[in-house]
Amino acid sequence: MPPNKAVIVPGNGAGDVEHSNWYGWVKKELNKIPDMSCLLRNMPDPITARESVWFPFMEQELQCDQDTVIIGHSSGAVAAMRYAETHKVYALVLVGAYTSDLGDENEQESGYFNRPWLWEEIKANCRHIVQFGSADDPFLPWSEQQAVADGLGSQLHKYSDRGHFQSLHFPELVSAILSIHVGV
Repeated sequence: MPPNKAVIVPGNGAGDVEHSNWYGWVKKELNKIPDMSCLLRNMPDPITARESVWFPFMEQELQCDQDTVIIGHSSGAVAAMRYAETHKVYALVLVGAYTSDLGDENEQESGYFNRPWLWEEIKANCRHIVQFGSADDPFLPWSEQQAVADGLGSQLHKYSDRGHFQSLHFPELVSAILSIHVGV
C-alpha cells in the first residue's frame, strides 16, 4: 500500500510554519494527490526544537507512523532521522540535513547530537530515504550533508544554488513524494 500521509517537520525558528519557506505551498500541493493528506503544524518549543518535546508531539499530535512520509527541513530533518532510529515510518524526505551541532549552543541543547547516529536502524525503519542538499547552503557545510547521504545511502538530490531551501515553492520535493506515493 502506498503511504497515505505526509507530515512536514519544519526547521526551528520558522515562526508560523504555514507561511514560512515552502511549507504551506508543499502542503497544498500534496493535499491534491488522491488518497494523500499532508499535515503541517507549528511545533512546540520552536526555537530550541528539543527532542524531548518534539518526539511526543510527532507521535501523539502528528501521529507519525509506518504509513507516514516525514518531510524534515533543517532541524526538522535531524528530528526526522532521530525519530526513525526508533520508529517505523514509510519514508523520510530530508532537506538540509546535518549530523553535528555545528558548534552552536542552541543545537547542543536540542539533544539530537549527544550520541552516535544509528544509520542502520534508520534504514531498517524506512522504505525510502530521499535527501535534498545544496553546496551553497550558508548554514551547513557540504561535508555535513554528504555525511547524511553516506550514512543513509539516501537518494541524494544535490544542488549548487538552493542555499538552505528557503524559497516559497519546492516542486522537486512534491515530485519526489509523488514518486514514493505511486511506487515509481
